[in-house]
Amino acid sequence: MIVEDAVPRLGAGVKFRFDKVRDAWVLLAPERLFQPDEIAVEILKLVDGARTIASIADTLASRFEAPRELILTDVVTLLQDLADKGVIRL
Repeated sequence: MIVEDAVPRLGAGVKFRFDKVRDAWVLLAPERLFQPDEIAVEILKLVDGARTIASIADTLASRFEAPRELILTDVVTLLQDLADKGVIRL
């Protein structure tokens, strides 16, 4: 279970970048490629190895003027899914 004070970071060998060929943000993992949706991109832009999950949720709730609990649910769901796939470390 993910806790709000966890600090997510990209897994070993994983890169998050804008791919000019695809004209989209991608997560490049060893032998895998993920093309996140708009919401996932906004979350992943804040995964810097310094911010906590709580901080990411607070930033996005403020930026999009949305309820923090709704944002937190989205953040936790995405990060747990990516952690299960070995793309994010918590």
